Amino acid sequence: MKKQTQIRNAGFTLVEIMIVVAIIGLLAAIAIPNFVKARSTSQANGCINNLRQINAAESQFALEQHKTTGDNINFPSDLTPYIKLNSTGELPICPAGGTYDCSTVGTNATCTLSTLTPPHALQ
Repeated sequence: MKKQTQIRNAGFTLVEIMIVVAIIGLLAAIAIPNFVKARSTSQANGCINNLRQINAAESQFALEQHKTTGDNINFPSDLTPYIKLNSTGELPICPAGGTYDCSTVGTNATCTLSTLTPPHALQ
């Protein structure tokens, strides 16, 4: 009697691999926009926090220097003593790469990226 032996090659078929790749692609298509949105939201929140710190420094500067609403500020040199500096010894920077401006007492500091969504602006 002859024995019949079945030879089975170990591995995955092309269809199985294509299904796995399709599932990974679907998950990536769902996840990547959420990661981008979370990143932009956290950058905006960091920027808004920096704007609040600049406004607080502006208020302290105006109070100590007897400035009134509408007086000019030499930004950033006037506010440097009143705000916590970052590790490089400079004022905080916008996490998304914008720049801050605070030129007069009584007005909110602004970021050049205030038109983005979500906006980098104090409400």
